[in-house]
Amino acid sequence: MTFYTCGPTVYDFAHIGNFRSFLAADLLRRYLESPFCNEGQGYQVAHIVNMTDVGHMTDDEVADGAGEDKMEAARKRLLEDKKSGKLPAGVDIDPTDPMAVAEFYIGAFLADSRALGFKVAFDQQEHAEVMPRPTQYIQPMIELVQTLIDRGHAYVGGDGVVYFDTQSFPKYGQLSGNTLDRLRSGAGGRVAEDTQAVKKHPADFMLWKPDQTHLMRWDSPWGEGYPGWHLECSVMAQHLLGTETNGVIDLHSGGEDNLFPHHECEVAQSCGATGEEHFARYWFHPRHLFVEGGKMSKSKGTFFTVQQLRDEGYAPAAIRLELIKTHYRSNANFTFQGLKDSAKMLGRWKEARIQIARQSLAWNQHTVLSARKRLHAAFKAAMDDDLNLAGAIGEINKFLNEAQHYPVDDSKTILEERDSRRILEEYPEQVKELGLLDVFAAIGPVLGVFELEDAAEPAAAADVDAALIESKIAERKQARRDKDWGKADAIRDELEALGVVLIDSAKGTTWKVKTG
Repeated sequence: MTFYTCGPTVYDFAHIGNFRSFLAADLLRRYLESPFCNEGQGYQVAHIVNMTDVGHMTDDEVADGAGEDKMEAARKRLLEDKKSGKLPAGVDIDPTDPMAVAEFYIGAFLADSRALGFKVAFDQQEHAEVMPRPTQYIQPMIELVQTLIDRGHAYVGGDGVVYFDTQSFPKYGQLSGNTLDRLRSGAGGRVAEDTQAVKKHPADFMLWKPDQTHLMRWDSPWGEGYPGWHLECSVMAQHLLGTETNGVIDLHSGGEDNLFPHHECEVAQSCGATGEEHFARYWFHPRHLFVEGGKMSKSKGTFFTVQQLRDEGYAPAAIRLELIKTHYRSNANFTFQGLKDSAKMLGRWKEARIQIARQSLAWNQHTVLSARKRLHAAFKAAMDDDLNLAGAIGEINKFLNEAQHYPVDDSKTILEERDSRRILEEYPEQVKELGLLDVFAAIGPVLGVFELEDAAEPAAAADVDAALIESKIAERKQARRDKDWGKADAIRDELEALGVVLIDSAKGTTWKVKTG
């Protein structure tokens, strides 16, 4: 299954509203890959998320893209910050170099993404092409523009700019519900006034603009300049996902604000060039995130990045759960009380997971299998209902409450809580062998929260020897490879005595200092 997500424009730090959309796409991918789909096999999902480093203008609600390039705006902002000493500690960047600016914000985005379990950011560590940059695809963009001109879908305006001819594509507007007549009248400011005299129709949008003064520019048949913002996704989706399908992909996601003009223009470009009926077979548009009931605002103090929340002590796992738990078709309202509630829910889930696992040894196997089957059926039914995660969470909580009252056979062994915790966290292969019920074995990877930090970042306290801890973790890793479980447990106990908690996951072992 091919899946393309419109990613960030790397001119600033991504905020939690951006991540609401990205994590909704990640949830969809995780569910499609899970055994709840495709008759228990899951789908193989090829997921691409672009990182826009050229052509995205500040007035992006206009199809042409008015204002200045966002990378130019970032360059100016960082230059001013550097002059005034406002750059973060340890940051050394040349604000005059747009590629350096892009790299700076890409690094921050990847760090936030991995902290929140955005799977594609982990894919990128081995396959950089899954998070492509438009500046790597300028020549294919030029070729697409020429194809559109050759097929009668684009023209060179009187100002030398290459425009897409929307009247040549009768389906323009179908995705978003706009019409050419509505766009002719201005569409609420969605067309630029200063270019109307050189266009065939007000809705025609820019494909290539000659501009020898632009910060980032390339040679083209139409003069040295830069591509329109909408080109990049058509090109990268086709090159990375659509080579065997003539540019058609299965899924395309992006925030609600991408619906028009961006995705509408993508459809016109792609279908105009390929002649196909569709660019994407299915579209996925999560709605906006509000903060404490209003729009995010820096002036009102309601604009938050992931790192800001982590600096306040909020755990990545809680942040992720808070951002995904509202249905994607509804506006979400981020509140700090909601974030605290998500953290509490995670705590209850982790505790219940351990208690149910240890008690399940004292249930008969029919009870265990029946319980797992009922939970999975209820979870699947909710998620199959238009990705209804809120309903799925309700089913999880309902099951956890009921499971605590299942009858226990007193003649059977109940694991110690400590042993149950260690088996679930460290020795998952033993869960099935022992007949334990791991409530979240199949559900957990869909939610994507159990693999994340459930507390603030490891404390950098003066009395904690990080080098010693890392060496002990390496020693324990080797002991586990050697199947010397006693030694591995002894190392864990030694670190716990020092106030250090180890967290094992599929990605390795991390640690944190116990608080409270």
